[in-house]
Amino acid sequence: MPQPKAVEDPADSPETLPAEPTQARRFGKTRTAQSTALLEDYAELIADLLAVGGEARPTDIARRLGVSHATAIKTIARLKREGIATSRPYRGVFLTPKGELLAARVKARHRLVVDLLRAVGVPAEAAEQDAEGIEHHVSEATLSAFGQFLRRGGS
Repeated sequence: MPQPKAVEDPADSPETLPAEPTQARRFGKTRTAQSTALLEDYAELIADLLAVGGEARPTDIARRLGVSHATAIKTIARLKREGIATSRPYRGVFLTPKGELLAARVKARHRLVVDLLRAVGVPAEAAEQDAEGIEHHVSEATLSAFGQFLRRGGS
């Protein structure tokens, strides 16, 4: 079987593959996004819990993310190592300034993705669910295009 021809812009021809460095960069971006998505979800949830109830306890985090308490504790430890969160005995988890910035950025990305999905006719709950994955994988260029599309009224 012949090898597909590699080109820089595969959009020109569907039977070609992108050049190896281009394809490797794209797959690498996906792996990076998957690695950071977990931390982003935790930071966003912690910010929400702090805003609504004044505290973010590991038990509440675990329940809301649908993970075990042990998994939440392990991820919170990673957040602390990365300088995103701190914790105090009997007081729960708090975001550092770095964590607060991350949470705000993720929340804005989430809202923009939801707004775009709703603008193209996706039902509200499906848009919220789908945005949970998409928000971690779209580039700043794509987010900018989403925003421009929405500002133009979706045309």
